Amino acid sequence: MKRRRRRAPAPSESDIQRILDECFILLLFETPSGFALFHSALSLINRPDSMEDIWSYFIYDCMAKLAITLKEFQTFEDKSSAINQNSGVNERLTQMIRTWIGGKKLAVGKPEYKEIIEERLKIDCLYNPAVMEVMWGIQNCMPSLVPGEKSQLAEEDRVPMSKGLRKVLKRYDCNVKTKIVSKQIIETAAALFKCDSAVKDNSRAMRRAGDTIKAISGISCEGWSLLEIATALKMIWWPEEVGDSCAVSKDEAARLANDAGKYDVLMNKHACLRVYDEMVEANDVRISKGALLRSLVEHEPRKHMKRKRLKNPS
Repeated sequence: MKRRRRRAPAPSESDIQRILDECFILLLFETPSGFALFHSALSLINRPDSMEDIWSYFIYDCMAKLAITLKEFQTFEDKSSAINQNSGVNERLTQMIRTWIGGKKLAVGKPEYKEIIEERLKIDCLYNPAVMEVMWGIQNCMPSLVPGEKSQLAEEDRVPMSKGLRKVLKRYDCNVKTKIVSKQIIETAAALFKCDSAVKDNSRAMRRAGDTIKAISGISCEGWSLLEIATALKMIWWPEEVGDSCAVSKDEAARLANDAGKYDVLMNKHACLRVYDEMVEANDVRISKGALLRSLVEHEPRKHMKRKRLKNPS
């Protein structure tokens, strides 16, 4: 007679809450007139590649609201008295934090806030480059994320440009020296980042496809771009829609078409067509948006200097 397996005991409410606390984080964001608390998945900042793409979640308001959730916002008549080295954290801000913290870590935007809160409230805080990327993102979408805040951040209080965004700008030979960039620059960089992501996502599959092309048709794809490999794949089934390709000779194109039956067994031709379309679109956007981005960045310092002159007329 078989023994009946014992069922594992159902997790208690405290167990469930502990698991949730380990998966989520609370963020304390300083606004011009007070403090806001946001709830977010911890994975937003602790993934290996988080520094690359955190900024991309905060380009548009609708995306930002999927990444983080506002839990509470309060204004303070004297914000400097809410948290400082001398008096610690005042009662109202303390209550606000304790209401939402549970067993989660608290991410903060200043190293002194980490020190004060950990010492006075005994709450584990997180302050690192990834957290600052999120703070930049909240700042970029602040009117939508903190609708109760009616004031704008002063220029000197803004978080420096996102490192992830700066990296994308450098990738396209755009060296931005100003602390703040325009919304159009950010959105253009985001379009280019999306192209890079599409290429990166398809890279491994395309290289494997290149190996398959060599094995079946004897055509070496070494040194080919992903777009050229994708074009070769399309030539297998739809050669009339491709035209001349700089990478594929007429003889190679004929060999690909003749071997179409062999590829049918190993590949999904509709998936190959989808990847081809993605690679073409990414290439077109890279060319057009790359040129636009360089133009925008070139004119940005002039706008920045003009704003300075308006603020400090001689």
